[in-house]
Amino acid sequence: MATSRAAAHGGKKAAGKRLAGKLKGIRLFATDVDGVLTDGGMYYAESGDEWKKFNTRDGMGIKLLQRAGLVTAIVTQERTKLVARRAEKLAIPEVHQGVMDKLVLVREMAARHGLTMEQVAYIGDDINDLATLKAAGFSATPLDGVRPVIAAVDYVCRKKGGEGAVREVIDLILDARSGFVEG
Repeated sequence: MATSRAAAHGGKKAAGKRLAGKLKGIRLFATDVDGVLTDGGMYYAESGDEWKKFNTRDGMGIKLLQRAGLVTAIVTQERTKLVARRAEKLAIPEVHQGVMDKLVLVREMAARHGLTMEQVAYIGDDINDLATLKAAGFSATPLDGVRPVIAAVDYVCRKKGGEGAVREVIDLILDARSGFVEG
């Protein structure tokens, strides 16, 4: 039976069936950007241009969630044109940049869609995500999330931020919805 990687890091132990039960009810998937959709690096050109590397598999996963009828969202403290462009390319309906209190925003977003926090999956990597991760019905962090986050989440990914961690979580959600449980 599969257990969360969080158990190995002092977080909550979640058996495969219990995890699948939490995942089945998910209707809204929200993600942080830096350190989750990207590797957390900030790359600057001499001209002042900023670059971020996004994983295409994460993008395909987001499209698969949308096809399955889930609401997808980006919630980030940063405010960049790059994030807006990536969100537009993926047709993400809920894009929230410059957010200082992510929990308040995610609660409001869930309510707007007629959902409870139990129906929200959130993936984040740092302490500014902690309150939202604790309130979400399902929470995850990339392998390189910070220790307090690793200790608090339902699932710690095998992959690092920007290297397919988002797709890993999406695959868990889609597998749970289809009845497939890794074990």
